[in-house]
Amino acid sequence: MRNVDDRNRLLFSILNICKDVLDRLPKVVGIDVVEMALWAKENTPKVTTQNKQEDGHSVESTATETELKVNVEKDLVSQAEEEDMEALLGTYVMGIGEAEAFSERLKRELQALEAANVHAILESEPLIDEVLQGLEVATHCVEDVGEWLGMFNVKLRHMREDIESIEIRNNKLEMQSVNNRSLIDELDKLLERLSIPAEYSACLTGDSFDEARMLQNVEAVEWLISAMRRLEMNMDPTYAKMRGVKEKRGELQILKSTFVRKASEFLRNYFASFIDFMMNDKSYFSQRGQLKRPDHADLRFKCRTYARLLQYLKVLDKNCLGPLRKAYCCSLNLLLRREAREFSNELRTSTKAPRNATIWLEGSTGSGQNVNSADTSTVSDAYAKILTIFIPLLVDESSFFAHFMCFEVPTLVPPGGSGKKTGNEDDANDDDMEKDSKSGKNSAELAALNEALQDLLDGIQEDFYAVVDWAYKIDPLRCISMHGITERYLSGQKADAAGFVRLLLGDLESRISMQFSRYVDEACHQIERYERNVRQMGVLGYIPRFASLATRMEQYISGQSRDLVDQAYTKFVSIMFVTLEKLAQTDPKYADIFLLENYAAFQNSLYDLANVVPTLAKFYHQASEAYEQACTRHISMIIYYQFERLFQFARRIEDLMFTVQPEEIPFQLGQLGLSKVDLRKMLKSSLSGVDKSIAAMYKKLQKNLASEELLPSLWDKCKKEFLDKYESFAQLVAKVYPGESIPSVKEMKDLLASM
Repeated sequence: MRNVDDRNRLLFSILNICKDVLDRLPKVVGIDVVEMALWAKENTPKVTTQNKQEDGHSVESTATETELKVNVEKDLVSQAEEEDMEALLGTYVMGIGEAEAFSERLKRELQALEAANVHAILESEPLIDEVLQGLEVATHCVEDVGEWLGMFNVKLRHMREDIESIEIRNNKLEMQSVNNRSLIDELDKLLERLSIPAEYSACLTGDSFDEARMLQNVEAVEWLISAMRRLEMNMDPTYAKMRGVKEKRGELQILKSTFVRKASEFLRNYFASFIDFMMNDKSYFSQRGQLKRPDHADLRFKCRTYARLLQYLKVLDKNCLGPLRKAYCCSLNLLLRREAREFSNELRTSTKAPRNATIWLEGSTGSGQNVNSADTSTVSDAYAKILTIFIPLLVDESSFFAHFMCFEVPTLVPPGGSGKKTGNEDDANDDDMEKDSKSGKNSAELAALNEALQDLLDGIQEDFYAVVDWAYKIDPLRCISMHGITERYLSGQKADAAGFVRLLLGDLESRISMQFSRYVDEACHQIERYERNVRQMGVLGYIPRFASLATRMEQYISGQSRDLVDQAYTKFVSIMFVTLEKLAQTDPKYADIFLLENYAAFQNSLYDLANVVPTLAKFYHQASEAYEQACTRHISMIIYYQFERLFQFARRIEDLMFTVQPEEIPFQLGQLGLSKVDLRKMLKSSLSGVDKSIAAMYKKLQKNLASEELLPSLWDKCKKEFLDKYESFAQLVAKVYPGESIPSVKEMKDLLASM
């Protein structure tokens, strides 16, 4: 029985193998698989290949086709199946050509085996019944188990759904818990940011602004600024709609307005009280016999204590600075005006100056200078002293005010400071771009600053004007030196925030120029009203006075006052020359003598100054030309007075020579009195006693001339002019009357030289 079972198992395995192979191979009609395998084993061809060795000889090698792996399917059966088939075939003694018989035999054995199996099954029917009953019971159990499993599945599904819903709710609860914790943390932070510390609230609402409490006040206002900034800038926009945030913002606004109001009121009262304290203390001001330089060190020290407070007030409420600036300016203006007034009064009282005013170009008679030439330098020194004391003070006050009252303007450049930029060119360009971006804001701030400085320093100019007017009354020419001093200070003020100081200096310069112009106009008016005494001959009195005046004016010139002096020279000399010409016309007989004497005096008195002053050099040349013209007219008049017939005869000949040939004049036009006979008569009457005529000419020149020092030069000019005219006459006679003899030019020259 065991062998039958083994055999059956072997047959089943072979059949399964064959079935598997058949499934994997294409169907072949009429050929049995076993036959194919047996035939393939016996008819496998040999394959011979030749391999060349290194010496060039070929070596044959034999291999089966299976070794060369030429079959499509590598192995139709496995190694174990092949061994089983060989063992089975080994039990049968058959040849390879008996495959069909072998197959038939196997089929018969298979049928026998199946019949045996069926018989065995039939014999085991009771067992099968038991098995079937067991299977039926098992089937019922399985159905029950299936029902239970279905019930359990439904319950498990419901449990799964419940678990999922529980998990979802749990996740939501966990997320809600996390969000609640985050919300609580955020609200704690928000409450911390919104909470107002009690000590800061007390400081912000309190009335104590003493110096000892300033540190606490500054800390409180710093906290207030940071708290408001956090609410406005660093807070989530969604918080802004919260009622608590709105309420806290309102509380902070109330604290801000309360603090700004109380701090502003305190500072206004503080400025006024401290200035009143200084005003009541006479030691701060100049007194009799003692000039006091203003000292604001204590005031600035006190103000610096509240400088940070002002900066924070500007951050909290910029509009509150306007009244504070106004109050500060009004209080300090009273102090500055009082200091300037006391200093100006004591300065004028203590300055030793001449009691009588210096008089220039006044007086209608006399040729002397009649000028009070006392030293008046102390007057201009006093003016320079008040500028030296107060201009730096006003500039410092302007600078301190701009910084203390939080004006956003460029930093002040002190007089004489360097304006050069440092750093490379790129940095300079960046600075320029930044300045351009802020130019609009700076211009508005600068305008506000200048307006405030007007309130701060307004009225102080009156005390400077008083010094200028006082100096003008003592010596008007000191306006020149004061003008130069003012111009020097004016050119040194380059800072934008010192705009009012520049305006003050500009007003002083205008005042000085106005006073000097007033003096020049009065002097010119005196010259215009100058009346010449009929009995007086010679140089007018204002000619030498002007030379002295110009010398003094040149001594006072400094800095940019040259233009002022040159304008005065132009006005003076123009009026002098016009008046001189008018006075000369009052007596035409002596007009030329009067003009040449005065023009000569003008040149002599201004010779040295004309060499160094271009404006005076211009008028010097103008006077020189006028002098030459007057000399020419006067000398010609004297010559014609003594030798009238001689030179009239020559003039008639010259007039006829334009229309008649020279050689025809003595013959054809004898009826005109130009014949040779007429020539001889004229020569006899004019040149007989010529030495007496020349002496009479000299006496006439000497008689009418008041300035004896001009006589030699005038007589030389007269002789030269006479010789020139006589030489021209001699040439005419030689051309028109060739045969006539007259005294030669050399003889006439020797005669003049001998006299």
